[in-house]
Formats: sequence, C-alpha cells, structure tokens
Amino acid sequence: MPSFPQPGSLTLCEINRDLITAQSVSDDQAKEAYGKILGTVFTPIQYQLDHSTPDTPIEPPVNGISRLLKRFVAPNDVKLLTHVDIRCVSWHQTKDILAFASGRNQVTVRDYGDSGEGKDPCILTNDLQREVKVIEWRPNAGKTLSVGCKGGICIWTASYPGNTACVRPGVTSGTLSRGSGIRWTLVDFLKSHDNEQISALSWSPDGRYVASASYESSSFTIWDVAQGVGTPIRRGLGGISLLKWSPTGDYFFAAKFDGTFYLWETNTWTSEPWSSTSGFVTGASWDPDGRMIAVSFSDSLTLGSIHFASKPPSLDAHLLPVELPELNSLTNSGGIEKIAWDGSGERLAVSYKDGNDLYKGLIALYDIKRATLITPSLIGFIRGPGDDIKPLTFSFHHKYKQGPLLSVCWSSGVCITYPLVIRSHLPA
Repeated sequence: MPSFPQPGSLTLCEINRDLITAQSVSDDQAKEAYGKILGTVFTPIQYQLDHSTPDTPIEPPVNGISRLLKRFVAPNDVKLLTHVDIRCVSWHQTKDILAFASGRNQVTVRDYGDSGEGKDPCILTNDLQREVKVIEWRPNAGKTLSVGCKGGICIWTASYPGNTACVRPGVTSGTLSRGSGIRWTLVDFLKSHDNEQISALSWSPDGRYVASASYESSSFTIWDVAQGVGTPIRRGLGGISLLKWSPTGDYFFAAKFDGTFYLWETNTWTSEPWSSTSGFVTGASWDPDGRMIAVSFSDSLTLGSIHFASKPPSLDAHLLPVELPELNSLTNSGGIEKIAWDGSGERLAVSYKDGNDLYKGLIALYDIKRATLITPSLIGFIRGPGDDIKPLTFSFHHKYKQGPLLSVCWSSGVCITYPLVIRSHLPA
C-alpha cells in the first residue's frame, strides 16, 4: 500500500519505499529518522514569502508572472498561469549545495557539504538581480550559479581566500553574505534583449552554453558564456515556458504556453514541432541517458514519454502515455503542476493542482523502472509543514551518494530536503 501522511503529520524521508513521518520537523526527529544512516541532517531553511514591493500588489510566488503573461493568453486563461514551471530551487550537480529563490530579488545558498551543519546560508543580492524566476547551477564550473531575472542572467561564482573570482569588465559586483567562509561574487550579467524577463534557463551538459527564454520574446537565446555572446534562435516561438537540454547535449526541449512543444537536435539546430490536446506542458524531465523525456500536461494526470527511435541527430520519436492511475483515483485532481525525475532515474516526484481535501497540497512520489517503457509504482505522498499549503517548486540532488535528495519550497515559507534512502545506494 502507498504511504499516506495523515493530516497533522509531516514527512521526513524515505527509507526503502517507506515514507517516514513525524509530528514536527526538527533536527532531533531527522537524526532519528535518517541521520544515523547518512551521518548528516538537512536542516530546513526558512524564507520570506512576501515577494511584493510597495508599488506591486501582493501575489503568491507562483502567480508573480501573471501581469507579464496576459499578452500571450486570453483573460479567461489567466488561472493557468499559476501552473508555470518556474524552477526556483536547484542542487549543485556534484556538491551538496542547495540554492533557491528566497525573495523577490534574492537567492539563498546553503552548503551542506564539508561538515556544513550549523553554517549560515549565504544571501545573494545585487541591483541587477530583480524579479528572480529561475536558477540553475552551471555544470563543470566549480561553484557557479545562474539566476534568470528581469533584464538578463546573473552569474555568481564562489570566491575563496587566495582565489578571487574573475569579474567581467563593466559588471558591478556585490553580495550579502552571512556567517560563511565562502563569499559569492557576481562575475557576469548576460543582458537580455529589450530588458526582457528571463523565465526559463537550461545549461548544456558541458557547461559551455546556457539557453534562456522569456515569455515576452519570440525566440530563445543560446549564450556562449565565456564570450558573453548570445545567439537568438528565431522560429516564431513566442511565449516559451520551459527549456530542457538533454544530459548528453544532443537534444533540446522547448515548450510554449499554447500547448505546442519542440524537440531540437543541437548539431544543426533543426526542430520537430509537437502539439498537445491535454493543455500546455507544465514539466519535463530527461532520463539519465538522454534518450527519453517525461512530459506533464496542465489538463491531464497521464504523463507523456517521448522515446527517440534512432540515434542523434535523428528527430524520429514516439509519444507514449505513462499512466498514473492512483493519482486519478485518489486525488480527484484535474492536471499535473510540476514533475522532477532524479538523475539515477529511480524516483519521480509529481505535484498536481487542486484535488480533494484529503490529498490536496501533497507530492506524489514514484519508484520508476526503465526498460523499453517507463513503469511507475506509487510509493506514497509527501506532506509539508503548515495548514492549507502546497509545494511551490522542487528539485532533486542527482549525485548524493546514499540516494536522491528531494528539496521542496513550500508555501508556508520553508524549504525542506527529503532524503530518499534506497537500499541499492547503501554500502554493503
């Protein structure tokens, strides 16, 4: 039977398909649940939910883009904007460092590695960093973080004593750092066209290029970060909501708010358009091998799985349904809000809109088997802290040695990390 967290309880972790709950989230509870196994505890991080300014109405973080998006959707469809995949939490690819948008114009970085328990988080702020919408660590570049915001992309790099980060000429650096030995420096600002709001980011796996898009633009841009030069890819792609580079770099996925999405091969940058009858794409995650991508839709509880029929650069692919029957029978939801697939391919997290009183605001966690097809098996549901809350955004740490880590920013104003301890990841 899938694990269900009773009202009033809180999820702490997974231990071999069993989701452990407690009455409160505390370090003592976490040490008892998983600390003895992992040798560490991931302390929750509080953050400020109010993303407003004096001249801006107070809006929940997931609604903060609605004013800018109205030009792309009819007035009756504004409610759909609450389900945009704004990825405001990100784990470093190889290090135990978590970053998330903790305010309208700021990012919090928490290093759990190197005996990081007890360290204060760093708060990254700068006058150039306004209206944070998406963040992602740069691969193969040490500790370098990209932040998509109003007007462009902020590139932050960690500075150490004797190893000062190199700042591109013309960039005014600055950071507010509390209690950490590492100082973060704004080393570059990739300025978007016409001061557009950056709402989607994705790095190439080699860390050389970053793709960015704005729901205000008719194109997306591929940046050569070392040169600071961006090349627009213009194909009438107005209203882009999501970008995802494949793990091998051979393919690239782009989705629009009108329900269409595109598969690109990155050798010649040619594409194949697809369309959906189940609403627009709310989430997309590649499998570890980059040969299939799971896609969720706003008006469906069935995932799509796109499988490539031959090797790159071929764009021949098949879209197959991935049924999540328990989600339909238990939650009474009308569609999926977000998905995240961990880098080992073993765990899939799914959030859904609305739902009945019992299952509302939870995250469904699945065990995934991959052969020719994706086969999901429901482990259970994750409940966050507070009453009448929902997950705003979540992301996996793909390389943690004892199993995936799932970090969730909850609407109650706390970011919690859930270790998913899987027996196959533990030493014999």
